[in-house]
Amino acid sequence: MSLAWPWQYDFPPFFTLQPNVDTRQKQLTAWCSLVLAFCRHNKLYILNVMETQESPLFNNKKIQRKLSLEAIQVILEELRKKGNLEWLDKNKSSFLIMWRRPEEWGKIIYQWVTKNGMTNSVFTLYELINGSDTEKEDFHGLDESMLLRAMQALQLEHRAEIITLNDSKGVKFF
Repeated sequence: MSLAWPWQYDFPPFFTLQPNVDTRQKQLTAWCSLVLAFCRHNKLYILNVMETQESPLFNNKKIQRKLSLEAIQVILEELRKKGNLEWLDKNKSSFLIMWRRPEEWGKIIYQWVTKNGMTNSVFTLYELINGSDTEKEDFHGLDESMLLRAMQALQLEHRAEIITLNDSKGVKFF
């Protein structure tokens, strides 16, 4: 399945931040949607700003347009304000993109656990995101830090408890 690029992606002015406030807001909304769709489609969680500038996301080779680093920072800051992004360093060079929030991941994982009759079971975090039982699930391959946040959200709801097993973390579902 391929990503459905929005019509704006082939429109050269889309790659330049627009000066008109209303136009810029629509542009930022379109960019935020595209970033989330692109990351979801490619199952991306942690990205580097410099690398993303060269990726197809911000670099349309077909029309020979590339978004400036300044414009990328504006878009990423907009995603941060919406709760879909968290900077991983003070220099704002890498970030965690949350195309699904931790609470949503927790709900999806918990539905899988209950559907398969695995409540009162203990799993390692590795098992949940890399195990053969989860290969066909949306959360298979999920970044471990995002999984941990999802389990923390479930723990707050008293649906799971995070436990430490030797040097690794696990979770028990209720």
